[in-house]
Amino acid sequence: MAEVGRLNERGRMRNGKHAAIFCRKRRYINVQKLLRNIIILAAWLAGLSAKAQYDAAFSHYFDMEPSFNPAAVGKENKLNVNLAYAIDFAGFEHNPRTMYAAADLPFYVMRRYQGAGVQFVNEKIGLFKHQRLAVQYACRFKLAGGNLRLGFQAGLLNEGFDGSKVDLETPGDPAFSTTDVNGNGLDLSAGLYYMRGDWYAGASLQHLNGPTIRMGDVNGLGIPATYYLTGGYNIKLRNPFLKIKPSVLLRTDGTAYRADITGRLVYTHEGKMLYGGIGYSPTNSVTALFGGTFHGVVLAYSYEVYTSGLSLGNGSHELFVGYQMDINLVKRGKNKHQSVRIL
Repeated sequence: MAEVGRLNERGRMRNGKHAAIFCRKRRYINVQKLLRNIIILAAWLAGLSAKAQYDAAFSHYFDMEPSFNPAAVGKENKLNVNLAYAIDFAGFEHNPRTMYAAADLPFYVMRRYQGAGVQFVNEKIGLFKHQRLAVQYACRFKLAGGNLRLGFQAGLLNEGFDGSKVDLETPGDPAFSTTDVNGNGLDLSAGLYYMRGDWYAGASLQHLNGPTIRMGDVNGLGIPATYYLTGGYNIKLRNPFLKIKPSVLLRTDGTAYRADITGRLVYTHEGKMLYGGIGYSPTNSVTALFGGTFHGVVLAYSYEVYTSGLSLGNGSHELFVGYQMDINLVKRGKNKHQSVRIL
């Protein structure tokens, strides 16, 4: 069997039916027939060779950097917990739904600042299910007046397909599985992350071992390595409570690419934060974002509108929840002092 197909960055509808191409942020599926399970069956067509990016694209990537770069874990002296849920192509049957949960924290061992994290991703597209459980580690070094972080990630991928629900036009077609099939494999990633003053930059390689997940006796899913570049800057304004935070994320697997450029106006005062912003992905979409802190928890929402001719109501919803707690990493004995009352 060929590799499982990917949904294209852009898509079209013909004669009001799910026909030539169904769209999604990140995968291709070329449809050959008008079938009830059009997305599912197209992925199993023999000889399908279209390749694209395997990883989901999140609008709140600037708050979810460990999702694509393990070097970002523990970058602040805080316990960091993130949750995100995305519903793509609202209104379409079998549309992708992705859940992301992660936590990371810094620690100080052997005279060096380090970080560790764990993440879980669960995605469902029709009868397909993609899951990843991964652990992450990063180590910090001083370089050129800033901090360079090196990170590594090891994870377990699980891919499944519920073939028992396939409705075939031609019963007994050997190109399609009619039973539940699944498989798993080791997934490795690595990254660099540099911070200095008000700017940062990072580079990472996801799926560097190019795993192939065997699904049943004859089917397999090959996952290509994906390269990421990210960067951002904090622009201070005359108003001390306001900042502009531009950021960018570029990704490619050598076949397809996606770029996200985001700008946010952020207001902070007395521990409270509010922001609004807009994102643009060339040839793909425009996204509106807003969020803020509520009782110490960051709540944010985004809506992505595709520029490929889809209806305004067929965009993608994304909800982000974040929580941070300060962690004291000051070494014992450092900044030691006595109260003036007992001198």
